[in-house]
Amino acid sequence: MKIIATNKSASFEYFIEEKYEAGIVLEGNEIKSLRAGNVNMNDSFCFVRGNDVSVKNMHIALYDRSDAFSTKDTRRDRKLLLHKSEIAKIAGKINRQGYTLVPLKLYFKDALVKMEIALCRGKHTYDKKQAIAERDVKRSVDRDIKNAGF
Repeated sequence: MKIIATNKSASFEYFIEEKYEAGIVLEGNEIKSLRAGNVNMNDSFCFVRGNDVSVKNMHIALYDRSDAFSTKDTRRDRKLLLHKSEIAKIAGKINRQGYTLVPLKLYFKDALVKMEIALCRGKHTYDKKQAIAERDVKRSVDRDIKNAGF
């Protein structure tokens, strides 16, 4: 499994409840661009419309060696491939309980491109401040251990 891109802000902005693995519908030049690592997932999110789940606002750069006819929108909606039961479960939780669906990482599994998505609840500002404080404490402890020579 080779990780292509991760959404680093997702764990800071949300409490991650459940994770799912989904396939993604892409075109040939997008696959080549992914192999080169030209993808940005920072502002992307997922939504459920009917029986389809799509990822919106994920930027896959145009492959530089592709022809002029394959120039598509780099931030187009891309369909995710999930089982019907998973889609129904996700849609129910999003509609009733205030969850949101966020992409976490994009990776190659054998020859296929997969996306890990998660059902998440949003964090409040005090939760984010607490996470920053814990990270600072961990850094200072690691720094003290390194300087002490243990």
